[in-house]
Amino acid sequence: MNVTLDLMVKQGTSPGNQTQYVFAVNADKTPCFTASNLERLKSGLEDYVLRHANCLDTMCDYCFSDREHLKVGSGTVCQEDKHKRVGGTMEVVIVISDLLESTQHCSRSCNGKTEVLYFDNFLPSPVPHLALSALKKIDWKKYGLILANVNDQDGHVFLEWDNFPSYVQIQIALHWYHNQYPTRQKNGPGISLLKKGIKNALDNLKAKHEGFLLSSHSRKICSYVPDLARSIAGLIFSSTDLDFQGDCLSVLGFQTQEVERDTVENYIQRKIVTVIGMNERKPQKDQEAAPFLFFDGESETSFFEDEEVEGEYYSSSLE
Repeated sequence: MNVTLDLMVKQGTSPGNQTQYVFAVNADKTPCFTASNLERLKSGLEDYVLRHANCLDTMCDYCFSDREHLKVGSGTVCQEDKHKRVGGTMEVVIVISDLLESTQHCSRSCNGKTEVLYFDNFLPSPVPHLALSALKKIDWKKYGLILANVNDQDGHVFLEWDNFPSYVQIQIALHWYHNQYPTRQKNGPGISLLKKGIKNALDNLKAKHEGFLLSSHSRKICSYVPDLARSIAGLIFSSTDLDFQGDCLSVLGFQTQEVERDTVENYIQRKIVTVIGMNERKPQKDQEAAPFLFFDGESETSFFEDEEVEGEYYSSSLE
């Protein structure tokens, strides 16, 4: 037996000032009963994005090709029970999507603003002031984003960005719930817990997609990567020493000298961007030049399954 739940709430004091949130589970991707709360939150937010805040019954074909192209990051922070105070869990999901070129034909395409959804003990709720403070205190520049404004409309919150590409959409969902139920306590998460949850979700996105959400400093370095990769590949293929060529290709993980130059160039570019992303995720005091650029235990084929070097558009559009 499958059970589908549509969860909605109307917010506002007058008929002309009401906001409706709906998280409807997609029939094609319904989480099983054993799915965690976080997995259900992910699935709900993905559908919310694909359906333009559920204004549509199905995915918008103008703006999205499929849900697999969504970049999803999540973070969880737990607050332990202390004395008579019941602990809780803060879950954060962030979805970033690239809109298709046909987006211009869609009247519901995003306007560059980021909507923030908040859930309190599984119920949609206005975004509390502590969450607003936490959002303002995040070091967004570390992730290549410049926060211009936080627009709070009676608990319905939008983040506005400077120099943000029009074809990129960001959605954020925050969920706080108590570890024990039922409970009469009304305590919510503190600023530090909210900040940590949001940061964990951003770091998770960064870790899953190399070269994505890089800081302005790392993006500047990445802007030189294509020329560097082209030069290295050129040195290898311009050599008349076949032994030298074979050794170089072997170091890069290729087993044959019949490989195309573009393939080698793209591989080198991807590896350099990967190392830049890995180094940026280290604490500032631990950042150093990576000693092994082309030896990380991954097979050659894993780098060709991706379509392109992640974050390429950010290196030019988010400067």
